[in-house]
Amino acid sequence: MELFLEVCSKLADGFITAFFLFALTLIFALPLGLLMAFCTMSKFSAVRIPMKLIVWILRGTPLMLQIFAIFYLPGLLNLFVWPQMNTGWAWFDTTFTTRFIAALVAFVINYAAYFSEIYRGGIESISKGQYEAGQVLGLTKREVFFKVVLLQVVKRIIPPMSNEIITLIKDTSLANTIAVYELIYEAKEFMVVKGLIWPLFVAGGFYLIFVGILTIVFGKIEKKLDYFKA
Repeated sequence: MELFLEVCSKLADGFITAFFLFALTLIFALPLGLLMAFCTMSKFSAVRIPMKLIVWILRGTPLMLQIFAIFYLPGLLNLFVWPQMNTGWAWFDTTFTTRFIAALVAFVINYAAYFSEIYRGGIESISKGQYEAGQVLGLTKREVFFKVVLLQVVKRIIPPMSNEIITLIKDTSLANTIAVYELIYEAKEFMVVKGLIWPLFVAGGFYLIFVGILTIVFGKIEKKLDYFKA
């Protein structure tokens, strides 16, 4: 029982790190993805073409490769060194390490690319007739977008967006490849040091519970937006 409590305590610490990686990725990737979507839909080819190329590369290469590149390449090329937190608050500094920051950057740009395509698909799925109708009623393009189009876009992108967000919480396990002390890393430590494999299955339970909560939350959001159904 004492060993089980020790395992759960360590895994809880790892889950907190994974949760911070998950939450901060969403905070930064959601608005960045929207900006990237507007760039890929831009009428200016000097903006649209490079952004489409960036999105294609980010979506077409493995996230693990991007994590390695972002963590190791700056140092190898003598560009810069990832900053080390030095706030004096031990828990904060040991959680937000240089490795965590590098992983966060990789996650943000990768998921922003995926979110941008979801945004773009949702925006372009709205018929031009709705924009024209709004303008006939005297609304500006900005008012049409925010008062007529936006909530319909939100309704349409919730299912694919929820899938990506659920995938994100599981993908946080990839951060252990550069020794970020997240959930899977902590579970692997028990396997390597003490020869215990069952902590990995306990770690799986953490993911299952959190994914279950997210599934319920997104289900409720979809029901809230049901009035957009034809």
